[in-house]
Amino acid sequence: MTQTSSAASRSDIPLLVEMMTEFYAESNYPLDSQWATKSFATILDRPDLGSIWLLRQNGYPAGYLVLTIRFSMEYGGLDAFIDDLFVRSQHRRYGVASHGLSLLLAECHRGDVRALHVEVAPNNVAANATYAKFGMALRRDRRQTLTVELGS
Repeated sequence: MTQTSSAASRSDIPLLVEMMTEFYAESNYPLDSQWATKSFATILDRPDLGSIWLLRQNGYPAGYLVLTIRFSMEYGGLDAFIDDLFVRSQHRRYGVASHGLSLLLAECHRGDVRALHVEVAPNNVAANATYAKFGMALRRDRRQTLTVELGS
């Protein structure tokens, strides 16, 4: 299986909304497609807010990744959030998420991001194991946030 990725563009928004609908449906959340379309467009139009990537497996759209960025007093610089990381069910357990996280960490290092966070339910064993492979650990303040410090 070959994993590839590319930066998303405005022409990818319908596909991104389609995958976000699948992502939300797994948790029985409805998705307002108009809101999702606007949200994707905002990030794509404002790279200072973050980035979006399409993840592919053997050329097929397998998922997407959204990174949002802000300045943090706690870290004295930029910190970033994995806002969404979704892999379609038929593409799971083939390294698509790991490929996306490798891409994301490289991007964070290039952008001098000091910390990377993600919220994960404690019972999401697969996601927690994937994040742990990249050195992310549960914070002590009981928030369901995993953090890895990337720089000093």
